[in-house]
Amino acid sequence: MLQHKIALLPGDGIGPEITSVAKMLLEAVAKKNGFEIRLEEMLFGGAAIDKTGSPLPQQTLENCKKSDAILLAAIGDPRFDNYPREKRPESGLLSLREGLELFANLRPVSIRPSLISSSSLKPEFIKEVDLLVVRELTGGIYFGKPKGRIKTNDNERGFNTMSYSTSEIDRIAEVAFELANARKGKLCSVDKANVLDVSQLWRERVDLLSEKHPKVEVQHLYVDNAAMQLIRNPRQFDVLLTSNLFGDILSDEAAMLTGSIGMLPSASLGSQGPGLFEPVHGSAPDIAGMNKANPMAMVLSASMMLRIGLNEPKAADDLEKSVDKVLAEGFRTNDLHQEGFTKLGCEEMGKELLNAL
Repeated sequence: MLQHKIALLPGDGIGPEITSVAKMLLEAVAKKNGFEIRLEEMLFGGAAIDKTGSPLPQQTLENCKKSDAILLAAIGDPRFDNYPREKRPESGLLSLREGLELFANLRPVSIRPSLISSSSLKPEFIKEVDLLVVRELTGGIYFGKPKGRIKTNDNERGFNTMSYSTSEIDRIAEVAFELANARKGKLCSVDKANVLDVSQLWRERVDLLSEKHPKVEVQHLYVDNAAMQLIRNPRQFDVLLTSNLFGDILSDEAAMLTGSIGMLPSASLGSQGPGLFEPVHGSAPDIAGMNKANPMAMVLSASMMLRIGLNEPKAADDLEKSVDKVLAEGFRTNDLHQEGFTKLGCEEMGKELLNAL
């Protein structure tokens, strides 16, 4: 029997709760589809700091590299806000992406029919929205140098550097072009080329690469206009290509088109080696341990892992159908609840998803 080795990173906050649901469903869908899932839980984030002093223990990184795919729930805990930057949970995530050379972050945003009424936008604006944010993940202002803080006698200055090389731009743009070519053939590249030199280079490289992809229609938008257009008319977009910082912001904005950030999965991929699959949402420490978390983004991340990371499309379809069936039957977690629906906790929603599967 085919076996897949999965590195499972529950992390912090609501992470262990939604991980429990994902484990249950992955084991069930694997059995249903005739393959085996070997899940190995590892320390990561704040939970790893508590046990080892590091947000990314070396053993966790090495085990991730040896896995077929990595499924991450969430990291982050306000207890560590005053720690040095390199000791915080978020630094562990940056180090994991860098250590696995995961430069391409894919964040699909599609409207599940049963949730049209949950969005803050009018139904006619979000009906049939199906877009994909392709975000560069290992460059830009989060990794650029020099960076730091300088103190003088009467002042303090903080600084970061937004920097991209042609090779970094080309490899993420190539991913976006290939995806656009396989979808609707439309690519919108987001930059701030009217004021940023790095964005001018970004735009030049995208235009140059477009010559290799004549079937893809290319559009350029400044990031502020792109943010407005996502709310004004989200259906105009197919594939959005962004730098690290711009993608971080725009993908969260796009998430709210669906009604809740608790519904969106993501994939982080490199040229080779295992991919990292995780919900877009954070660790939500304010509701941790209260059985209020929405596990669906974690389940849909598991579906992306099955489809992209493990080449198990039938199992991925099964998980997505279970999500749609439960929503269609009127079950909702707290973040999506409206009058007339049945509100469930995280654990109870997991049971309903299992029944639907």
